[in-house]
Amino acid sequence: MELKANNISFSYNKNRHILNDASISVESNQIIGLMGDSGSGKSTLCKILSGYISNYTGEVTLDGKPIPDKDFYPVQLIFQHPEKTMNPKWKMEKVLDESWKVSQELKDTFGLKDSWLTRWPSELSGGELQRFSILRALNPKTKFIVADEISTMLDAVTQVQIWEALINHCKSNNIGILAVSHDPELLEVFCDDILKFDEINNL
Repeated sequence: MELKANNISFSYNKNRHILNDASISVESNQIIGLMGDSGSGKSTLCKILSGYISNYTGEVTLDGKPIPDKDFYPVQLIFQHPEKTMNPKWKMEKVLDESWKVSQELKDTFGLKDSWLTRWPSELSGGELQRFSILRALNPKTKFIVADEISTMLDAVTQVQIWEALINHCKSNNIGILAVSHDPELLEVFCDDILKFDEINNL
């Protein structure tokens, strides 16, 4: 399966384009890294790929076909700041179950402790919340993961744990990954190829 963005253009106002004919593709057996300066438009492209922004020109396709926006969107975005994506009035078990019923085995793989399930989002650290975010994104219907700076705010040990678990699961389930990061050394460890944002975006 192939996730492809063709000639994507987008602007928040008429005077400044964020994206101009940007194109990128990821196969389901690939991990593609994407690097670029802060504010360059990487996160905007991530939101377009994962269905959060729809008022763009160009097209996003799966195997050459438009992605249906009903039921479940098969391209899942994991954000840098997980606390911004969770309902603060829900305990973590409800936050997790909103997407799907995660197996105990997978919870263990990502180091998610049972005691966390009865806590509020505000009672967990960024690394703990990010584990929930990743598990929510790994719904069985997910075909691609867009990981937007998902480990920037985490310590080195947690970074390794999270990335190893995510990569192993995605490889086992034929899920492609677009990994966005400022850290070239991190991307070089596990990516099949690394793209520079200014080379895929024709500003």
